[in-house]
Amino acid sequence: MSSASAQSLSPSRPSGQSAVDPCALSATELAVQIAQGAITAREAVEAHIARIECVNAVLNAVVYKRYDDARAEADMIDQRRTSGDAPPPLAGVPVTVKECLDLKGTASTFGVPGRAATRAMADDPYVARLRAAGAIVIAKTNVAQLLIFTETDNPLDGRTNNPWNLERSSGGSSGGEGAIIASGGSALGLGTDIGGSVRIPAAFCGISSLRPTAGGCPDLGRASVPAGQRAVASQIGPLARCVDDLAIALSIINGGHGLDHEAVVPLADYRDVDIKRLRVAVLADDGAMTPSLAIARGLREATGMLKAAGAEIVPCTLPSSLDAMRIWLGCITADRGTGMRQTAGGGKIDARARLMLRLSAMPPAVRRLVAGVLSALGQKGLSGNMRLFGTGSVNDYWRLVEQQMDYRARYAAALDDASGGRIDLVLMPAYGVPAVRHGASSNMPVAGSYSLLAPVLGYPAGVVPVTRVRSGEEGGRQKSSDVVHKTAMEADRDSAGLPVGVQLMGRPWRDEVVLAAMRVIEHAARKAADFPATPKI
Repeated sequence: MSSASAQSLSPSRPSGQSAVDPCALSATELAVQIAQGAITAREAVEAHIARIECVNAVLNAVVYKRYDDARAEADMIDQRRTSGDAPPPLAGVPVTVKECLDLKGTASTFGVPGRAATRAMADDPYVARLRAAGAIVIAKTNVAQLLIFTETDNPLDGRTNNPWNLERSSGGSSGGEGAIIASGGSALGLGTDIGGSVRIPAAFCGISSLRPTAGGCPDLGRASVPAGQRAVASQIGPLARCVDDLAIALSIINGGHGLDHEAVVPLADYRDVDIKRLRVAVLADDGAMTPSLAIARGLREATGMLKAAGAEIVPCTLPSSLDAMRIWLGCITADRGTGMRQTAGGGKIDARARLMLRLSAMPPAVRRLVAGVLSALGQKGLSGNMRLFGTGSVNDYWRLVEQQMDYRARYAAALDDASGGRIDLVLMPAYGVPAVRHGASSNMPVAGSYSLLAPVLGYPAGVVPVTRVRSGEEGGRQKSSDVVHKTAMEADRDSAGLPVGVQLMGRPWRDEVVLAAMRVIEHAARKAADFPATPKI
């Protein structure tokens, strides 16, 4: 651990409380303990409140505390249990939700100061489903401003730190969730994901997360990328310390947002998936960011774990992931940032969000000129990123959506027509580098296309921890003057001990297949000494 890593702290246990630490249990385990009366809901809530109070001063993950209401709800659950009422599946389990998700009576600011006085009139549909299942929301967690960069920081609530190393980012934009769940302050959480926002924090913080199939849990939030942009749409996704918890959370929140007449596809049981019948392709390098040494090793280890469980690892030539990067950024900036600037309302803007909005607003001809100059100066990474922004033309957006349709067709064909039969899963890095240093996303918005592929395709994708960076794996990249490359090198430097996760992407509406394969990797990886268990904070 870095010298800047948090010191090991242990909250004292109130007298009379169960000898089992509720914060050490998964949400699934905790629900069973509460249902059986081994732990009361009040004990579970008090333990998680104590944990938050212990760690939040150094993490700044929790930005709204709901302690008194949570205690009252816990007491009601305990009363019902003693009365013999059958408990709902998550009765008494303390959870957190991303700040941008509506919770009645609280603000959903998206990190925008001008929204601080707003109050939600009702719970977000997914929050409501979680609460109806008995979960107790104890807090809301920090976000990247406007949810548009891969760190968690904003002018209203400040910066969230990584529990494994305070000098590192917890990822974004659901980094508050990633940090507090990894630290044991929450058993389960909900976030949003349009380009990796639940998956990148999971990778950085050493936990698991899932972005569901597009359309399964569509996000209604309207203070980020305009919700009217539906080609690459945000989804609600769960984060947790184990895959079983993701599965129960998804089974509860699944079913669309309830406002349209969209078809609801029921979830199959991930425990019924026969791993021995799965065929898995491996995307080891997307051509945009060669993964760090530790991440490449983690990918090899995860491949071996699936193979040992009986899955078939098959070669497959996939369409270029660089096309997914171009489509993703072109779609979310199709309005040249107009919607997000309106949301910001002239208030204080984080430097990373401001850079994104300025580049989006730049006239396309000027942006092409600047990109050319950057390229001539050896800044190929920055130049390439600038060329991907939307033009503001409706016609160009329609054409880009058509290109997305064609890309999806090519990708599905590649998976369908692979030698030996249809491919079920693609295994790839969760991110190109370990948890980055604070501020890195100004120069390196994303480390490759790994987090963008699933949103463009609409496929389900999950991240599961495998290992940690070892001494000797903190280099390996050739020196370069390219700013993006240098930022990746800085992420690798002194990264020993940081978590390493992998990503599994499945076919549409086969979320249970992704979960089943994640569970195989999780069970195998936990046996290793360098599995990223709870950080010492």
